Parts: sequence; C-alpha cells; structure tokens
Amino acid sequence: MSKEKTKSNPGIRKQKRGSGHKENSQQAAGGDLVQLAGGKHPPLTTNEGVALANNQNSLRANPRGPTLLEDFILREKITHFDHERIPERIVHARATGAHGFFELTASLKKYTTARILTEVGEKTPVFTRISTVAGGAGSVDTPRDVRGFAVKFYTKEGNWDLVGNNVPVFFIQDAIKFPDLIHAVKMEPDRGFPQSATAHDTFWDFISLTPESMHMVMWIMSDRTLPRSLRMIEGFGVHSFRLINDEGISTFVKFHWRPKLGLQSTIWDETVKISGADQDFHRRDMFEAIEAGNFPEWEFAVQLFTQEEADKFPFDHLDATKLIPEELVPLQVIGRMVLDRWPNNFFAETEQVAYCPSHVVPGIDFSNDPLLQGRLFSYHDTQLSRLGSPNFHQIPINAPKCPFANHQRDGHMQMAQPAGRVAYEPSSLSDKSPRETPKGFHSAAVTETGKKGRIRAESFADHYSQARQFFLSQTAYEQTHIASALVFELSKVEHLHVRAAMVGHLRHIEEDLAKRVAAGLGFDKMPAAPVAAAPVQKMEPSPALQIIGKMKDTLVGRAVGILIADGSDGAVIKKIKKAATDAGATVKIVAPKVGGAKLADGSMLAADGQLAGSPSVLFDAVAIILSAEGAKALSKEGAAIDFVRDAFGHLKAIAADQGGQALLKRANIGQDTGVVDVGDKDAFIAAAKTRQWDREKSVRTLA
Repeated sequence: MSKEKTKSNPGIRKQKRGSGHKENSQQAAGGDLVQLAGGKHPPLTTNEGVALANNQNSLRANPRGPTLLEDFILREKITHFDHERIPERIVHARATGAHGFFELTASLKKYTTARILTEVGEKTPVFTRISTVAGGAGSVDTPRDVRGFAVKFYTKEGNWDLVGNNVPVFFIQDAIKFPDLIHAVKMEPDRGFPQSATAHDTFWDFISLTPESMHMVMWIMSDRTLPRSLRMIEGFGVHSFRLINDEGISTFVKFHWRPKLGLQSTIWDETVKISGADQDFHRRDMFEAIEAGNFPEWEFAVQLFTQEEADKFPFDHLDATKLIPEELVPLQVIGRMVLDRWPNNFFAETEQVAYCPSHVVPGIDFSNDPLLQGRLFSYHDTQLSRLGSPNFHQIPINAPKCPFANHQRDGHMQMAQPAGRVAYEPSSLSDKSPRETPKGFHSAAVTETGKKGRIRAESFADHYSQARQFFLSQTAYEQTHIASALVFELSKVEHLHVRAAMVGHLRHIEEDLAKRVAAGLGFDKMPAAPVAAAPVQKMEPSPALQIIGKMKDTLVGRAVGILIADGSDGAVIKKIKKAATDAGATVKIVAPKVGGAKLADGSMLAADGQLAGSPSVLFDAVAIILSAEGAKALSKEGAAIDFVRDAFGHLKAIAADQGGQALLKRANIGQDTGVVDVGDKDAFIAAAKTRQWDREKSVRTLA
C-alpha cells in the first residue's frame, strides 16, 4: 500500500458559536475546562472519565485500514447508543416488511463462491424491511427522510443480510460519529420535538460543522426522500464489499436494487397533505399491491471493480459519503427480487426481524470502509438489547432455513435443547459434534501495513465534489426542489450562524444554489464559504442520479381517482376506468357518500372512498365526472374544491366532462395541456404518466 498523508479530521471547520448559544461550563470529571471559541468547554471524556483527544475518528490499523477491536472509545460510545431505548429500534423504527424470493439470472462464479450468486435459476427466500430512519414506530410513513432497505436472504449456506438505504451515500465517514448524527436528527431532548423531521436546529448545527455530510445533504433535500411508493424506490448496499472466488482472489462490489416500476416521488406540499390524509400511505400501498397480486419487484445489480481500478478513481470508494457513478463503473443486472407475501403477524416478523451487516456467507467479505467496520459491531450489539438475548437468531423470522450447529449454549430465552457431553471444539469425545470445515467462511487475504492511530486518510478530505456533481446532474425542476427544500428546512432553524454556515457550504457546491437559498432566507449579503479541506473537482454530470429523467412511461403501479356524484354519466365513468385499468393503473371511485352515487341512468355505483377521506393527494391523476346538478352541489363543498385545487397544484393530469369543468372553474383552475376533456381518454392516459412540470412555476413560489 502506498504511503498516504493523513489528517486527524480533514474538513472539520473550527467550531464557532453565536452569542446566544448556551454552553455548560461545569467542569467534567476528566480534567480542566478547555478554552475554545465561544466559551470554556468541559473536556469530552469516556464514561470512566478518560479525556478524549479525538472524537472524530475510530482507531484504525492505518489510514485506510480496518477498524481495531481494541478501540474501547468506539465500543463504549456505540454500545451505549445501541442500548439507549428498548424495545423499539433507535433508528429505522417505522417500517413495512414483506416476504418474497430472490432469483439469480446471471452467475458471478468468476468472482465468488457464494452459491446465491452462482446458481442461476435458484429461488432463495427473502424477507425485506423498508423503513424511515428518524421517526419512532408510531410516526407517519411520508416524512422527508432516508428509507432503509434491508434484505435477509435465507441462503443454502446461511443467512446473508444486505442492509442498506434508498440513497447510495451516507452522512458520515466514520462510525464513531453515528451516535452524534442520530442524536442531532432525533427529537431535541429538552422539548421532545420535532418527530421524524430534520428541519430543526440540532440537526443543521451538526451538519454545518460536518462538511463530509454535504453530499448526503443534496440527496436528502432532493425528491429521493419523498417517495411516491416503497415499490418505487431504489436500494443500495452503500458500502464497498468484497467477493472472493475459488482461488482466493477478491473483487470489490457495490450492490444495487432497481424497482421494476421505475422511480417516482411526490412533491413537498403533497407529501405534507398525504401525511394528514393517510399516515400509513406507504404501508397500505404495499399491502394492497401484494393482496391484489401486483407483486413489487426489483432488479438486483452489481458494480464490480478491482483495487487497481479503484486506485484510479478521483475519490476513495471506502468513503461512505461517496458513490461510484454508473458512467464510471456500469451496473450489471444479475437477478431479481419479488415480494409476494405479507407477514402473518406484524410484530413477530416485521418488528422482530434482526438485520446485521456482519451476516454474510462464504464468498462475500467486507472492505475497510470505517463506517461499515463500525456497523459490523453495532447492529449485532443492538439486537442483543432489542430482542433481549444472544439467542435472537432462534426467533422464526431470523432463523436460517439451512441446517446450523455450533457449541454456543444456554443464555436467556434459549429455545433449543442441545444434548450430549461436548460443548466445545476440538473434542475427541463425540463423533457427532460440529467441526470447522475447509469449505467454510474465509476472509480476504489482504495485507495491512502502517501506523495505527485515530486518523483519516487524506483521500477522504474531498467533501464537495460529488455533492456538486449530484446537484448538476438533476433536471432544472429537481434543482429547484433541492433549493426550495433547503430554504424550508433552514427557515426552521433559530440560530442565524447555523443558517449562514450552511449557505457558506453551498457556495462550494454551486454558487447559484447558494444564492437562491440565501435569497430565500433573506440574507442581505452572501456568507463566506469555509476553507475546503480539498479542492473541489469538476466531475461530469451523471443522468443516472435523476428521478424525472429515469421515470418510466407507464401507469403501472399508479392510482387514478374518479370523482363522481349523483347524476354522473355511468358510460363515461366506465370508459375512463377501462382506459386507466388497461394502462395498468388502479382505479378508485370517490363520491360524497361512502355508499356511492346514483348515476344518470338510475343505477347505483359503489364508491371506494368518501370524498372527505379520499383527497386527490392519494392519486397520481384524477377524472372529474359530474352532472350539472352534481357540480353545483360540490361547488359548495370545501373537500371537492380542495380535491381539484390540490390535483392541479400537485401537477397532476385532470380529465373533466362539462360538469367537471364547471367545478374546475368554481375552483379557479386554469387550463393547460394536463387538463383534458374526458372524451379524449388517450390524451388523459398520456398526461397521467407524468407530472405537468411546467405548471409548477405558476402555482407556487420556488427558490
């Protein structure tokens, strides 16, 4: 390994506090007060009173080497964090889970011995859990938040847990900072709010002092964190892993899940209203899709690269705040995952399932990514707290579906009854006791050299280049949404110096973005940019990072709502419903009363939802089919006015007959290419497959 320059904390700017920031000046057990800008601070210590010289980096064998088990500071900090709350998960508490299968379609035998990645056509059972990060188990489905994407493969060689997110990068580079990140994003401890939201001081204070988070900030402020459906999100393993073949040669790999339905997101105002209309919007969507036989499906893809190729990257792939653009290392699709069965018992399965990144099978191994290295310890430790026992693997949802045997005995909640005299290895007293096997797990044979220390590789110092690349890769609409999201979030921050610090960071990402956010926050002059720890590189835009540019031209998996009332034309309703259904959409009838409406021909048409409880935010497109009398009656109904106003404001296609047009006029809805006559079903279906993005500038003020 080449000798590298190191820094203890590249890119960490000197901490400055505003005059209104309160500090605890009490002397800590570890020693004297430390004089810093803004006041005297007690030394940061362990729980045993040992003062810390470095709270930014875990102890590694060398700058890019593995994290060492001897790091008692890391272990104490994460152990305490893992055990802060029981039994609810500290993070990823709000979740939806489902059973399914994984099918391999292309072998990676050249790269790995893992049978799940070499046996084409084999269907491996899986349990997948998709979650929000920040909120508690009782929070809503639709906040602006990262979504966890965890898959447990019940392979023939043991369980493999691929535990990732719907975003390919993360906030921090080192696991020792994870407790700080989550403490910052969670409800503020002195007031107990906000729940499942980043728009508050402690989060942005931490982020403003952590330049390595800037790439992730671009992702969380983008539409990626406002998914339309859990069936329409990507999944990423985030870290680099290793595959090991028969010859012991290892190849780096990054894992990707790509939804068959394509990507789709909501917009912020719509998301806020969805959370009020249906707190379980995503969970209900997944449940109803599986119940209807419209099984969610993802392609499984990999990026494969060698150490020699990695050495040429303009970034360090061991840095979890970085991604590998698809244009640099193309994705290879090797399989698919289908979720086809809802849990029989939510608690027993979705709540008790335990994922650990350390659960791998022979042929798969870890990289030296310092965030991954910490997770290998943290997740298992968390399960000991949450599930109360080292025997959590015996819970049915966690148990391997292949035979397993070892000499681990007893413990709280032991459900098995191991027999015999021998509970150790090696032994000569039993010919049936489990033994090690040459075909078992082997770690990659990697040479590690260098001086151990709390150090971070210089190659981790570039915090802005990929953040800039991500922003410039977005469409103009998506760039506007990022700027507007930053204005909204930072407007909730009370401390001016934090807002100013964030705008300063944005200047390194894109000056125009910084100016738009500064204007939205009412700054008279631009705040200064902090000193960058490494030069900002100009990287080519990556269209693969967009959502709008990647949306599929389809209505499959989408929902169309048809608003009717007494006197509506049944033939027109039937025609629109058939057109939408034929295009793959789910269609729901909405009426003023849950019993339905009496149509023009005197027949009754049952409703799937009552108007007040089925707003247009629940649909991807709407049709308004009303008689003159029906339109007149609904023009006096606030829920009906909101139904059409929100549909227009959320850039959705609207089909309307003459009565529907009367309601639109009453609601002051204008006309554009997305508002079509109900008789032109083809135009409606075409418009319903996307949003009317050009409409947005006419319905709201954006940054």
